[in-house]
Amino acid sequence: QVQLAESGGELVQPGGSLRLSCAASGSIFRFTMAWYRQAPGKERELVASISSSGNTKTYGDSVKGRFTISRDNDENTGYLQMNSLKPEDTAVYYCNIALGRASFWGPGTQVTVSS
Repeated sequence: QVQLAESGGELVQPGGSLRLSCAASGSIFRFTMAWYRQAPGKERELVASISSSGNTKTYGDSVKGRFTISRDNDENTGYLQMNSLKPEDTAVYYCNIALGRASFWGPGTQVTVSS
């Protein structure tokens, strides 16, 4: 059972940047990794995903050009670099890893974009 822990969520002004981290308790090199977010009263949405090798990345339309997903399999850690943040990016951000039918979630980290 792999445990995940997100970190890096903070209060930031519009236009600012944050880097979220997702640290795993064990090896993640076989797993696809993704970041999701959920704002109050809204459904959880996929923000970005990255293949096990890191060669393939996808992004939700609302974050394309602003967010970058990456991973360091040697450190068992994934990252989400968020630039040009907007108030609508405010949400709890969750890290997810998956392989076949196995799926693991972190507890989330709060990102608040406000002036």
